[in-house]
Amino acid sequence: MRSLTERDIRNSFINCSKGEAKRLAVPRDLDVRPWDDLDFLGWRDPGAPDRSYLVTERDGELVGVAFRFPPAQRAIMQRSLCGLCLTSHPRGGVSLMTARKAGAAGREGNSVGLYMCTDLACSLYLRGKKIPQSGTRFDESLTLEEQIARATDHLFTFLDKLRS
Repeated sequence: MRSLTERDIRNSFINCSKGEAKRLAVPRDLDVRPWDDLDFLGWRDPGAPDRSYLVTERDGELVGVAFRFPPAQRAIMQRSLCGLCLTSHPRGGVSLMTARKAGAAGREGNSVGLYMCTDLACSLYLRGKKIPQSGTRFDESLTLEEQIARATDHLFTFLDKLRS
């Protein structure tokens, strides 16, 4: 993924108003992010424990999504699997991220959800740059490139649901 600026990020959101995008907390460490290892930029809002954000590039366009998720202490699963990178985590490591749909459907309260790594570090888990708390990932016969393509496809399918 290419390096992003705060302006790029704020202008990318498809499921919140311009005012909401202007007020959301953007990471302050954009200049040190491992951009070459990221398929998307994901972060949690330090001031709002139930909010997180994701920005990715699709067909040359930046697409940002605002999520809500339950705090870890409300998670009920003992062990869970991320729907993007297929990394297994102990309790609290995967959350149901729900996003308000784009446009009129979102204004009517419709949303879509996806189980994702709570820390939104899927790209780093896939590449072995970050180790899950459990210490392991499943051994797969797919190459790293195929795993990345699968995760990206799952993310794009989710984005399509947000826009439909």
